[in-house]
Amino acid sequence: MVDAALIAALIIAYLLGNISPAILLGKMAGVDIKKEGSGNAGTTNTLRVLGKKAAVLTLLIDVGKGVVAVLIGQALAGEQAAMACGLLAFAGHIWPVFFHFKGGKGVATAFGVVLALEPLLALIGLGIMAVTVLTTKRVSAGSVITAIALPFIGNLINPDHLWWTLIMAVIILYKHSSNISRLMKGEEPPLQFRKSK
Repeated sequence: MVDAALIAALIIAYLLGNISPAILLGKMAGVDIKKEGSGNAGTTNTLRVLGKKAAVLTLLIDVGKGVVAVLIGQALAGEQAAMACGLLAFAGHIWPVFFHFKGGKGVATAFGVVLALEPLLALIGLGIMAVTVLTTKRVSAGSVITAIALPFIGNLINPDHLWWTLIMAVIILYKHSSNISRLMKGEEPPLQFRKSK
């Protein structure tokens, strides 16, 4: 028999993921974030298009979605449900039904999921991300390198982490395929800390 609490947790997690601060803040500013900058509804494009304050708010909400979804799963249906809810929030961010299944690339929400499930792994990932971004001045490079590294590191910390970190990593790499192509060609634009005019 299917557990009603688990179904409720999964639905709530997916709907949480649908909350897109980048899109909503863009609308408040009279801007369609999906048609400006890189066209991605994430922190980096929000920084480019709407500025630092909007980017920080976007980052916090996107991370928070992953954390809250995991906590809901743990509270309603246990540890395995927490992992599933984290993945559903991540999927909801990338493919939000409320925004025609066109969301962000999932990095911040994935970080929130990892932070709630395995804080040590999240800190390691944050360190890899920071070093890569500071070295390359490209957020996409940090996202790609971190996505590749985390499943292997997570497996060393706890083998139970492998499958869910691997799923998120593969999706993040897929969503960054155009960035990867530009990075390989040396055409990826560097991070800028001022909004576009």
